[in-house]
Amino acid sequence: MNILVINCGSSSLKYQLIDMNGEDVLAKGLVERIGIEGSVIKHDTAGKDRVVIKEPMKDHKRALELVLEAIVDEEHGAIKSMDEIGAVGHRVVHGGEEFADSVIIDEAVMEAIDRCIELAPLHNPPNIMGIEACRELMPETPMVAVFDTAFHQSIPAENYIYPLPYEFYEKYKVRRYGFHGTSHKYVSLRAAEILGKDIKDLNIVTCHLGNGSSITAVQGGESIDTSMGFTPLEGLAMGTRSGDIDPAIIPFIMNKEDMNFDDVNELLNKKSGVLGISGVSSDFRDLEVAAEEGNERAKLALDVFCNRVTKYIAAYSAQMCSVDAVVFTAGIGENSASIRERVCDGLECLNIIIDKELNNVRGKEAIVSKALGAVKILVIPTNEELMIARDTLNLVNNR
Repeated sequence: MNILVINCGSSSLKYQLIDMNGEDVLAKGLVERIGIEGSVIKHDTAGKDRVVIKEPMKDHKRALELVLEAIVDEEHGAIKSMDEIGAVGHRVVHGGEEFADSVIIDEAVMEAIDRCIELAPLHNPPNIMGIEACRELMPETPMVAVFDTAFHQSIPAENYIYPLPYEFYEKYKVRRYGFHGTSHKYVSLRAAEILGKDIKDLNIVTCHLGNGSSITAVQGGESIDTSMGFTPLEGLAMGTRSGDIDPAIIPFIMNKEDMNFDDVNELLNKKSGVLGISGVSSDFRDLEVAAEEGNERAKLALDVFCNRVTKYIAAYSAQMCSVDAVVFTAGIGENSASIRERVCDGLECLNIIIDKELNNVRGKEAIVSKALGAVKILVIPTNEELMIARDTLNLVNNR
């Protein structure tokens, strides 16, 4: 079966068409500037040259029309007709407490996703637009929603309840939700495969390190704790997000700088993290270059980031009593050998010992731990699209 995977942003759309017989990507692409002047599709079909399509796209429906046309085009398409698409898997950021797994989309599911808009006002609306557009264009094709938050619904209450008046949880569902769940699920399952172990017998710490970063404790294949919280702002210091800070800092700065809610929200989400510390960039590649050239604030920003990652790995190892594997994934985790090394340098006491030679790897699967270390350290490129396609195939086949 061919599965089309859709990931809609407010003005963008990423897609992959995957042949699930061999899990081969037949076509993929990126649509940018939907609803904005200069709309463009960058479309790649396996074995063919990239095609760039520049055409006005007033909304997600028009964008998807052009995507589907590109996929079935005689010259640069991957299939002959839309009938060859067996199902569509949609990434949905927030499922709240409504969903602990992926689901086939029906009206009740759409209503539940709509109820979660207040928890993810920037993400769920474009996700809904993508689903609605696909349902209109492909009314007979089954659709599946795969939630970023679903994998973390196994977290126990003592790890998801905040120490606030309990009524805020009861009234507004203020709790830890966690994000990047599809990525954490994929790499933990893949780690078990690489190690030749049953995931039910493993304790794994998965480190999704990118411009947005999160760490998850995966015990027996289930998430039991994760660093992101009610929103993706909690946890690690990130590219532009502050991560964990003393909450009293917020009213203090608001008073000192005469800021309103929108000002401080932008400060914490877009002007903080390693960008705020360094004053250089939110791109870790730029920070590493600047640090090598002697920029002390860039070095400090990297130190803060790596220190936070080390502390979370140690904390989750203790929470699970032991750890069998640590997995690095996403842009930084997959590609920065120096950051992986710096993170692990503080974990020797837990038998998490990196091999500097084996660690000299970028963007491909590898075991980079020393043989004498009891804990395996793995680099595994994430593949959220494939995880979405697998969930979609499983649900459609078992209807």
